[in-house]
Amino acid sequence: MNMAGKKILLVDDEADFVELMKTRLEANDYDVITSNNGVDALEQLKKAKPDAVLLDIMMPEMDGLVVLKTIRAEHKRLPIFIITAFSNEERVKTAANLDATGFIIKTQDLGKEIKNITAAIQIAEKFKE
Repeated sequence: MNMAGKKILLVDDEADFVELMKTRLEANDYDVITSNNGVDALEQLKKAKPDAVLLDIMMPEMDGLVVLKTIRAEHKRLPIFIITAFSNEERVKTAANLDATGFIIKTQDLGKEIKNITAAIQIAEKFKE
């Protein structure tokens, strides 16, 4: 399946990570919309209607878990990946309970993560709401 034109909303307050991730995703033919806080992310979600969301947990203004809960209330099948620097913290467990699609550990190889994102989008396409 061709991922060209698929939109990803990338939400993280760390500019360097956003730049790196955006570059990697665009190299894989994704259209990337970025946001650096939860309040703006919810606005972008309404406007852009992305095919997937990559969401940082720790952000100013609105915690990523609150954003996840808010998105899930309306979009049951939208792939939402939680971005975190730690793989075993309590908030990761909470995110899993809130139906996060998967996790992106900031220190890991992003190539593998992009494959996981692509797979999740393909599955979601088959089950459009």
